Amino acid sequence: MPSPLPMRDGVGATRLHVPLRGPWPTVSAYMVERFFHLDPELLLHRFDKGDIVASDGSAVARDAPLGSVEFVWYYREPPTEQAIPFTEEILHQDDHLVVVDKPHFLPTTPGGKFLQNSALVRLRNRLGNPDLAPIHRLDRATAGLLMFAARPATRGAYQLLFEKRQVQKVYEAVSARPAEWDQTRFPLVYRNHIEKLRAQVRVEVDDEREPNAETLIEVIDADERVVHTLLRPHSGKMHQLRVHLAAVGLGILNDRFYPELLDDGPDDYARPLQLLARELRFVDPLSGEDRVFTTRRVLAEAPVSGA
Repeated sequence: MPSPLPMRDGVGATRLHVPLRGPWPTVSAYMVERFFHLDPELLLHRFDKGDIVASDGSAVARDAPLGSVEFVWYYREPPTEQAIPFTEEILHQDDHLVVVDKPHFLPTTPGGKFLQNSALVRLRNRLGNPDLAPIHRLDRATAGLLMFAARPATRGAYQLLFEKRQVQKVYEAVSARPAEWDQTRFPLVYRNHIEKLRAQVRVEVDDEREPNAETLIEVIDADERVVHTLLRPHSGKMHQLRVHLAAVGLGILNDRFYPELLDDGPDDYARPLQLLARELRFVDPLSGEDRVFTTRRVLAEAPVSGA
């Protein structure tokens, strides 16, 4: 469904589905309850200013009865953002594809307290391309290769590569060396069942269900302090690599989620998660050529002698 509002500062308008029936007398009453964490007077003032619009772009009045519109659009009020002091690097750009080297701490897309400080919005503004869209995603804490489609007409061809697992992905990680370290266990393939449940920041692991996540784990190097691993995921479940390394006793350095969930706190830029999306390989669905992209970033905690 096309938005009646244009892109603004690299960010599209938000669409909200409004129930056609319910206990709310008006659309605004529903939204006041839906967004209970916001000041209701400020929200109602946005109706009065014409900031909440219907599918035809017309303003929705604060007294518009429930059922008069099924969808409304509005711009998110930009949060007070702390600037992320790291810059994404463009590694490749053509008419269809943009590949960047994402720094740690930068989210792929807007969400929560990050809006302008997201790779997508930064690149839309930097390249002047409101049609730019992510083909896949990286966790905010993870650095490395990230691909964006430059044109809606060819976006699906690249997204289909990921859906069909036709992209070879390689990651690196650095973990604290366990007290009992046995390098002869590796390489190994780890499998389990991972599921992301709504409103939970960590994924759920169910060892009774058929595995849906698989990773080949190899050792690049190890010293008396850390273990440097190469990871080849066969699937792309949320937090998969973090979960799998924690499960084999190699929880990633500076991981605040696994194996234990630590208290939330401000970003510590001196302690980034030691996980890096290192390489992407695939056959370009448009040109048929072999594509290989490699990060220029390194993990700060990796052994100096590592590959």
